This record gives sequence, C-alpha cells and structure tokens, in this order.
Amino acid sequence: MLRIGRGRVFGWVVALGAVVTISGAVAGQGDWPSFRGTRAAGVAPGAEAPTSWDMASGTNIAWKTAIPGLGHSSPVIWGDKLFVTTAISGKKKDSLRVGLYGDIKPVNDSTIHRFIVYCLDKKTGKILWEKTAHEGVPAVKRHTKATHANATPATDGKHLAVLFGSEGLYVYDMQGKLLWKKDLGVLDAGFFRVPEAQWEYGSSPIVHDGRVIVLCDVQGDSFIAAFDVETGKELWRTARDEVPTWGSPTVVESEGRTQVVVNGWKHIGGYDMQTGKELWRMTGGGDIPVPTPVVGHGLIFVTNAHGGMAPIYAIRPGAEGDVSLKDGASSNDHVAWSHERDGAYMQTPLVYGDHLYVCRDNGLLSCIDAKSGAVLWKTRVGGGGSGFTASMVATAGKVYVTSETGDIHVFEPGAEYNEVAVNALDEVTMATPAISDGTLYFRTRGHVVAVAEKK
Repeated sequence: MLRIGRGRVFGWVVALGAVVTISGAVAGQGDWPSFRGTRAAGVAPGAEAPTSWDMASGTNIAWKTAIPGLGHSSPVIWGDKLFVTTAISGKKKDSLRVGLYGDIKPVNDSTIHRFIVYCLDKKTGKILWEKTAHEGVPAVKRHTKATHANATPATDGKHLAVLFGSEGLYVYDMQGKLLWKKDLGVLDAGFFRVPEAQWEYGSSPIVHDGRVIVLCDVQGDSFIAAFDVETGKELWRTARDEVPTWGSPTVVESEGRTQVVVNGWKHIGGYDMQTGKELWRMTGGGDIPVPTPVVGHGLIFVTNAHGGMAPIYAIRPGAEGDVSLKDGASSNDHVAWSHERDGAYMQTPLVYGDHLYVCRDNGLLSCIDAKSGAVLWKTRVGGGGSGFTASMVATAGKVYVTSETGDIHVFEPGAEYNEVAVNALDEVTMATPAISDGTLYFRTRGHVVAVAEKK
C-alpha cells in the first residue's frame, strides 16, 4: 500500500488508493495544513461545500476579510485558525497583470516591503494576530503576474513554517511567537535562459516528521534541505544541478521507505527523507517546472511544460537510479505511462476517484484514467477567455477550477465533463483555495473569502 506521509492517520481514505497521514499533532478532517492540503492532494473530506454563491447579495458568503499587499500564497488551516501571507510594497498601489501573455520583464519596485504573516479565525474571518517577518527592499524582482509572497505556509498543528524566498524561512508557534528563522541566501528563481528576468520565488515548504523541507531551485547553487522544526538545525542539504523551478516537495511513503519527491527539468526525482540521499531521477520535460508532484493508485504523477515539451509522467514509487525514458519510449520498468504533450504549465494536477485531471493555463482540461494513462476527454473551461493559474481542488463529488479573473467553475468528476455551476468572486484570484468542514476559502487579490452553505 502506498501512503502519503507517515504518522497518525488523517482520518479518511480517499479514492486515490492512498492513506493520507500527517505528523505532529493529530490532524482533524477539517485541517488543510499546506499547499493543496495534505501532501498536495487537493481533496477534502467531510461536509459538502457550496456549488453556488453570490458576492453582491452575500448568498453563501460567510465572511470576507481584507488582506493588504500582494500575495499568491494559499490559505492553510489547522483547527479554527487560518494562516496566510502577504508582501506590502512601499508604493501606493501594487501592479498585478494577469491573463495569457509572454512578457518576461520583471516589475521594478525598489521600495521597502513588509513581509507579513496573518492568522485569522476560520469561522469569523477576524484577524487574531499578524507578524511582520521582515522589512526591506526585496532581494530579487518579481514577475508581473507574481508577488513577493508566493509560497504557501505549512503547519503540523504546533509549528507554522513560512518561506519568503530570499527574505528567509521563519517558524512560529500557533500563537505567533517566532521560534527561529533562517537565511537561505538569495533565491533567484527567474528564467534561466534570461537571468535578468527575475520572477521571485514560489516553492512552498512542507512540515513532516519533525522536519521542515524546502526546495530551492534557483539561478545557481540549487539545493533541497531539511531543518529540525523545533530548533532550525540543518539536518541535511543536497545539491541539485537544476534550473529554477516553482513546484513544492511532496512526501511519499512506500515499501518501507519515505522519500521527498520533487519536480524539475534536469532532475525530477526522489530523496531519502532521513538523509537527503538521491534515490532516483529522470530528465526531460518542460524547462519551467511549476506543478507539484501528486500521488494515487500506487503512482507518482509529475507534469510540467514550456520549452517544447509538456509531459505527464506516472512514476512507480519504488524507482531506483536513472529512470529517464529513452527516445521514443512512453514507459519503462519505473515509469508506468507518460504523455509528451498533455501536461500543465502552472497547475498541480488532481487525482480524484479513478481519474487524473490536468488543466493548462489556457483552461484546456483533460481527464485521464490514472492507472492506464488513457485520455478519456478534453474540454475548454471558460471558453478560452481567461488564464488559469490556481490548482484544482475537490470535495464531496465536486471539483472546483479557479480562473485568474475569479470565476470558479464547478464540475462533477467522471467519464464525461459535466459543469454544474460558474460563480464569480469579482476579484483577481491566483491562489489555490483551501477547503475545511464544508467551507471554501478563496484568497483573492485583496481578501480572504469564506464560502459556506447558509441554512
């Protein structure tokens, strides 16, 4: 049996064929502790969430709390607390350009920024505390579609790990007390082919088995590292010969070993959780890897795009050594199946039931049989008029697809596409939503919005 993580059972067995677990305090079914929930699965158990709402009338809008500055970090939740980060520029108004375009020039803003962590009451939206982690001019510039607070926090119920890229790694307790901080150096995750096109940093930390894991693929001296969550002591650091990437690590336990799996261009691969030793690798694919690896049905799914390829790989977790595909091959002993052109540039894919859902940034959504790799259907979500950056999430037989303009498309998973609703948030939405106890939590350009069924 393949398990994501190790420790106490998260409280539910999903249709992925994987028992989801988390270390630290016992995770309740309402917890959403890191990017896309537990181990980036994007699937929440529990009560059914709304499929329709209306911002103007307040229908099914539980609360809406303003968050200043810019941030694409997703909300994370533990118990009744919701955490989110932001970066506030010294300018009167931050610029953010969304949509489908290819401009690679960064934003020029040399003002002093404040990098802030917020804790909200998830039931009311009240701000419980806020902490300024850092003040200063950002060490690297951001993309016109990015922010200086892209990385999603992670928590184990006792600690909150927050990564502001070049501005440092910070670990707080749940009441906002800073336990330790770490300078990881300048983390310039811009386009490697045009180094001056700085795009900021985007990989989110994870907390697992008493460790904070960070992936730092940057312009030179890339690495993956583990720190003791209590003290900040560096437990291991492994160098990576890799160009800048934006995906987050995923912990996978299978056949008696626990590994950290990461996306990449030169090096998709797995590392031993205890030592950081490389277990396996594969090369090839898109040269700006953004999606996070996900697991299901005894397979690890990795996708990326740009630079001529947009692959999807279904990798067996027992992989060893170099498992790269030979020219013209779509599988081998360690890769169950692959597609060369069906992958995603921005979005992390979703495994739900028997299917793998992959959505491109132009809204082209594919449904694939997760075990065999057979493509069941493709459709264009939103008619091609909007970009899609936030990753899909699912609960209670519904999948939610978020466009950059804030339109949320809801469909029923299955062997054919069945859209049941489209709802507007009336604000740019780049962050992946969180789900907890039947409530959807959206981070828009200026707010966190809670959507819950009003009875």
